[in-house]
Formats: sequence, C-alpha cells, structure tokens
Amino acid sequence: MLTVDCKDVVSIRNDLLVYVADQVAAIPTLKQHQFTLSSLDDEIIDIAAVISAIKEYLDSIHEGHNFAVISHDNIIHITSISGRIIKESAPKSEHEMFSCTHCGFITRYQVELNVHMRIHYI
Repeated sequence: MLTVDCKDVVSIRNDLLVYVADQVAAIPTLKQHQFTLSSLDDEIIDIAAVISAIKEYLDSIHEGHNFAVISHDNIIHITSISGRIIKESAPKSEHEMFSCTHCGFITRYQVELNVHMRIHYI
C-alpha cells in the first residue's frame, strides 16, 4: 500500500486520486490530507509509475513546475517548490466521503462506514 501526501494540493486531491488510480490500476482510499493506493491482487504497486502519473496530472493543469514529487519508503509527498498552494476554486463541501479500506465501499457517514467495516470481521 502506498500513501500519497497531498497537503499542498488538497483542493485537487480527488481529481488527482482518480487519475492516478486509473493509471496504475489500484484501489484508492481517501484520508484527511492524503490518499492511499492498494493493489488489486496483492502485488507491489510501482512507485515510479505513481510518481509519473502524479507529474503528468500536475503538468496537465499547468502546475508541474510549482511542485516536486518526492518518495520516501511507501509515502509519496507532493511538495510546493515555490511555497504556492493550489487554492480551491469551488466552495468546500460540508460532506466528506468515507471509504472502506477493504472493499472500496463509499459513504457520506462515518457511522455507516464503521458498521459496514464490521462485516469484514464476522
């Protein structure tokens, strides 16, 4: 499992997550300021492919020159080079989405996710 730290690019995290997960065929899981990628069949995810996909996405929105993509162990950091942080263009939604780390089930409610996750341990 790989973790991608998105503190400097939180406003594009969701779009980035979808793009990268499609490029490397991985299961994404949202977290507060980051997302994780899990393999579909317990294979190791190629870190170089993930970094390349992140850079491609940043280049596609003309922000590639403002951010560095650095990996350390199984954590990939997207860090601002110039101190620039991508601002949100739309107002922030009040409702966050929660995702099951086992199967990808998505819900808007933390309680519903907790109940759902219990079925994996029955």
